[in-house]
This record gives sequence, structure tokens and C-alpha cells, in this order.
Amino acid sequence: MADPEAKGDRVLEPGARVEVRDGFEGLWHKGYLVVATGEDGTVTVERASDGSRLPRPLPREAVRRERRNSMWWI
Repeated sequence: MADPEAKGDRVLEPGARVEVRDGFEGLWHKGYLVVATGEDGTVTVERASDGSRLPRPLPREAVRRERRNSMWWI
């Protein structure tokens, strides 16, 4: 299932908080920051908790802006 946020129509600037889709179950994981975006559309990210970069750039479809939790009761 395609995610409209993960299409390449929105530019992700360095420092943006993002979620990364894993390659096993297709789930989204929070806690990453954009380090750089490549001319080929790939995105280099690092973990926000310890600054460790992922070993390779990810395709744009595997990265989306971090979503906030809904607080509908407030």
C-alpha cells in the first residue's frame, strides 16, 4: 500500500524528523532524522537517539515525515 507522504512530492530537509519503513513487515518506525537527500532521490538518515547513521541511503518511498499521535479527546 502506497503512502502519500512517502511519494517524493515533498522535500525532506536535513534535520527533519522522519519515520522509516522496515523491509521485513513494512511497518513504519519513528525516531530518525534526515542527514541528507541525494540527487537520485535517496535519503540518508540517522537515529535520533544516538546519532548512528543507517549504513546506506534509503529510497524516498521508505521515508516519510514523522506523524504526531492523535489526541482527539482534548
